[in-house]
Amino acid sequence: MQKLIMIKYGELSTKKDNIGFFLSTLKKNVEYALKNIDYEIKYDKNRMFIKSSNLDNVIEKLKKVFGIHEISVCYQLDNRNLDSISKDLIKIIENVEFKTFKVAVKRSDKTYPLDSMELAKKLGGVVLKNKDNISVDVHNPELLINVEIRTDQVYIYIDNIQGIGGYPVGVLGKGLLMLSGGIDSPVAGYLAIKRGIKLECVYFESPPHTSIEAKNKVLELSKKLAVYNNGMKVHIINFTKIQESIYRNIPHDYLITIMRRMMYRISAILSHNNRGHVIVNGESVGQVASQTLTSMEVINEVVKMPVIRPVACFDKLEIIDIARRIGTYETSILPYEDCCTIFVPAHPVINPVLSKCYEYEKLIPYEELIHDAIKNQEVVKVGEDNKEFDELL
Repeated sequence: MQKLIMIKYGELSTKKDNIGFFLSTLKKNVEYALKNIDYEIKYDKNRMFIKSSNLDNVIEKLKKVFGIHEISVCYQLDNRNLDSISKDLIKIIENVEFKTFKVAVKRSDKTYPLDSMELAKKLGGVVLKNKDNISVDVHNPELLINVEIRTDQVYIYIDNIQGIGGYPVGVLGKGLLMLSGGIDSPVAGYLAIKRGIKLECVYFESPPHTSIEAKNKVLELSKKLAVYNNGMKVHIINFTKIQESIYRNIPHDYLITIMRRMMYRISAILSHNNRGHVIVNGESVGQVASQTLTSMEVINEVVKMPVIRPVACFDKLEIIDIARRIGTYETSILPYEDCCTIFVPAHPVINPVLSKCYEYEKLIPYEELIHDAIKNQEVVKVGEDNKEFDELL
């Protein structure tokens, strides 16, 4: 009898013709997560199994791998006959305390001499004979004993750990996250990664108006997202000349609208240059002046690439709840301003007019400024073991 980890796929099992691609990608992501741990891995379209001398460490890593529905510590039995299964089952539950239980059998090998119901009844009887003061509860058991009869092996498991679900990172291609230092954009990035989008990030800095602490705050947020994303590449754009040019030449009620249009233009170019298919950001409908429906429509007009807003219909408390859960909240609330919060006018327009944007943008050489900003970008690769990020702090 050997102890190992069983992974259940959940949503991936519905992919039919594409399941091979999804599962091979999941395997690569698991291998990335376990890169500093000794392990062996095998999988088929139903389950993935991992052997390791450090199962606890493996489980902690797997909790942050998208595409996993459930993680179970299970036992691979040496023999498939009923007497052997019964003896191993008693060993497995020998030191487990419970009052009620249920045996659930899944029999993928239909040639096995007992069907699922018969085997469940027999094994339930074995448990009743070998444990005192217990009873069967088929509706709400304190202990659920799972038995899987496969063509090559028998597996028993009693502990299930919920995975984070979603799709394996990368199965849906690449995207670019507009990452600020706030609460919303890291949550939006997390939710996009969960749907299988491999992300890179863009951060707009505006020195000397924004500080090195604000930049490092964003890099720390990207590092937290990198755990789910198999590393992260961050494009740092110096936005100072563009922002100052907008401030000097454009009516102040349109500062935010024009600034966001410039950020969208840059993001679309960066995403295209890095084989991305989509822009992701943390906009939430109605939260600020640039996130009214009219503002979104006018700002979005500068790009043809799709823009995904995962938290668009979340309220702030819902976003904060996710931020706390994924560990970004405490970093996001550090009091360092980014370029979206400086030069904010007292009364920004909430229903901008597109024709006015065209008129105002003629007042600045934005194409030249955008070209220079992208040409002089700084790129930082962030990951759990990446020294390049640590040296910046």
